[in-house]
Amino acid sequence: MAGYSGTKQDHGMRLRRIEGQIRGLQRMVEDDKYCIDILTQVSAASSALRSFALSLLEEHLAHCVAEATLKGGPEADAKVKEATDAIARLVRS
Repeated sequence: MAGYSGTKQDHGMRLRRIEGQIRGLQRMVEDDKYCIDILTQVSAASSALRSFALSLLEEHLAHCVAEATLKGGPEADAKVKEATDAIARLVRS
């Protein structure tokens, strides 16, 4: 079971809002809106995605990684490495 299963519906709603933001960006470009206005909306959409990613990461740490570390062994090491790599990707983006 995924760590986010309990909040799956909330995540779906957040992603649909982000999808709406992206569609709004497409319309802005199609309608030849001012570049700075589009960039402002790109920033908002990027922020929403980062927020979603951090929420998902928090749930992963609290559920998947915590459970693996309780069991110990190579699986725990692998989960910590996996989470560390995910954090590094988020920081670079």
